[in-house]
Amino acid sequence: MTGGRTPRYRRILLKLSGEALMGDSAYGIEPRVIDRIAEEIAEVHRMGVETAVVIGGGNIFRGVSAASRGMDRATADTMGMLATVMNALALQQALEKHGAVTRVQSAIDMKEVAEPYIRRRAIRHLEKGRIVIFAAGTGLPFFTTDTAAALRAAEIGAEVIMKATKVDGVYDSDPRTDPNAVRYDRVGYDEVLAKHLKVMDATAISMAREHNMSIVVFSLQERGNILKAIFGETVGTVVEGSGHAE
Repeated sequence: MTGGRTPRYRRILLKLSGEALMGDSAYGIEPRVIDRIAEEIAEVHRMGVETAVVIGGGNIFRGVSAASRGMDRATADTMGMLATVMNALALQQALEKHGAVTRVQSAIDMKEVAEPYIRRRAIRHLEKGRIVIFAAGTGLPFFTTDTAAALRAAEIGAEVIMKATKVDGVYDSDPRTDPNAVRYDRVGYDEVLAKHLKVMDATAISMAREHNMSIVVFSLQERGNILKAIFGETVGTVVEGSGHAE
């Protein structure tokens, strides 16, 4: 499938939305879907790409929506972080079925099920050929898993953030409600912030801009998109600064 090609990136941070794990279900994890995702990640990893993953928890619990219904925001966000741990463990098992060696690191201490997050240990795992799954976001309320992805990517020296979600890129308006919505192939950080484009939250975008890390946004619904993104093929939208212009 790779055709002898060389991956464009040496070390990546893959951000998976929790919703992408649901498949056609209303909530939870669809085993067939997570197995397919794990198969693709394992294939990327076998090509020698050092792979870290941050996974959301929206398929199980959304802190922001719970807070909007009257729950204390800090409590709701903590529950959301715990949901990401459940997803991380499910992904770990699915990856290991495909022969990958993995480690889950949690920003909230729960040593019975995951290692604590330690930056140097995470980097060492990557260097030793292990897939590292970062769980529990940043470990702090009021920060999204998008921000956690940008933070972890900067900490481990990832070359790119790959955001795999249900949408096939970044649009100038909501494609679900606007039939004339236009998808960007490439867009700058400043334009994302100025136009409030739905990529990642402003904190995550600002952090990516500060560290000059590209963000590739693509759909996880189509099989093979992770591999295509690894090879630098156009599969969605690239968010970047002027330093990345080709």
